[in-house]
Amino acid sequence: MLAGVKTLGSARATWVLRSTVTQYKALLPHGARMQSSIAGAQQSEDIRVLGSSYGRDKWTNATPAILEKTGRDLLHHPSHPLAILKELIFKEFPTFAHYDNISPVVSTYQNFDSLGFSKDHPGRSVTDTYYINQDTLLRTHTSAHQLQLLAAGKKDDPELLALANNSSASPRNERFLVAADVYRRDEIDASHYPVFHQMEGVCTFSRAEIQKHIRNRNIAADTTSSTGESGSVAKLLDTTVIGDDNPVQPEHSEEEAAFLADHMKQMMNNMVVQILTKAVAAQKSTGDADAAGSQTEFPVRWIDAFFPFTSPSWEMEVLFQGEWLEICGCGVMKQAILDDAGMPDRVGWAFGFGLERLAMLLFGIPDIRLFWSSDPRFTGQFAPGQINTFKPFSRHPACTKDVSFWLPESGDFHENDLMDMVREIAGDLVEGVKLIDSFTHPKTGKASRCYRINYCSMDRNVTNEEINTIQEQVRQRIVSQLGVTLR
Repeated sequence: MLAGVKTLGSARATWVLRSTVTQYKALLPHGARMQSSIAGAQQSEDIRVLGSSYGRDKWTNATPAILEKTGRDLLHHPSHPLAILKELIFKEFPTFAHYDNISPVVSTYQNFDSLGFSKDHPGRSVTDTYYINQDTLLRTHTSAHQLQLLAAGKKDDPELLALANNSSASPRNERFLVAADVYRRDEIDASHYPVFHQMEGVCTFSRAEIQKHIRNRNIAADTTSSTGESGSVAKLLDTTVIGDDNPVQPEHSEEEAAFLADHMKQMMNNMVVQILTKAVAAQKSTGDADAAGSQTEFPVRWIDAFFPFTSPSWEMEVLFQGEWLEICGCGVMKQAILDDAGMPDRVGWAFGFGLERLAMLLFGIPDIRLFWSSDPRFTGQFAPGQINTFKPFSRHPACTKDVSFWLPESGDFHENDLMDMVREIAGDLVEGVKLIDSFTHPKTGKASRCYRINYCSMDRNVTNEEINTIQEQVRQRIVSQLGVTLR
């Protein structure tokens, strides 16, 4: 992460499962095993998701609160900010097939193996991922559908191809966008939520097409800028070099990789300038001249990155209102994915980013929980096809509670287990959970943690008595399920 970059969540973390320095000793830690077994004992043997039943096993950790979100379909409410943003992006890619209704239930093969994730990648852990069972999970990224949709186009699969909103645009799925809800166990704060939404883009070319483009120089010779409808410009500050640290794949020629990178960057520049121009216009229309300023140029830079399923890879950043913002992760698709789809004669590029992060910026939404609100003071502020700045309504007072405990002597404690448990008990009443103290006893070597839980409803006042009841449930559950000892 670069210093001075405002992220609202990392683009790298948004597109690809996060890697951490700490390697897990096992993909199924002790605390998560206890949580899964207790949940299984309290409920039926089968777990139901969107009308289908799945068998439980020791990997099952998808909670009722999370499963309830699978049917909310925020992307299909035309006046919802996420649906508005989705449609704006779809509009910028008219020659791509558009998908926004693919089930979130995928196989571990789709989510990990098809994209080249190693068997011991930490993203496979139950501390990061919501498993229905060992072989089935709630997708953690829209990239889980890359191979599936490419293969559907190659095989002319009528069932999958029919899911596209505009199947005639790219009837063989050689270019497509996927907008969908994705699920990850994560921290609790104003910009993180266990369910969020991503946009995935894939664009492929036959090798013969690329050679023709190169010979005829059909791709724009000047890729340093892209112009929006109102004359706004995205200026490309591109100092990236494709080399040993961000290499061309052995299956690709340097010419092919350079063509794909240039084409991808130009398409992404066009999208960003169109959307940010609308955001500036919305701020001006509300009289927020200080925020909007007179920005008509949007410098864009490309930072070398690493993803398991692209090489070379980049993160795109844009300078917006004085701050560098991460927009997405992207790169040249790993050829193995295309080969597995039965398309060895094609090469391509892909991108992915989180819709919430961009929507919070464009609409001025301060808390990610608001996207799930049914409060008419929120939902009534937006209209299809329009970007307008959110007008905050009264903030209700918060209620803060601390909980401190000794960690299990076995060391089997993961913070995401605690976060998930608090969310399951308190729902969207919890605004944030933050570690405020960490202590190791000098004589016994026992480690303790103290977390501050901030409860704050978005639509009503909460009472201290109500929160005390919730907090007591939290205290009891962390003892019984996480094996800690309260202090």
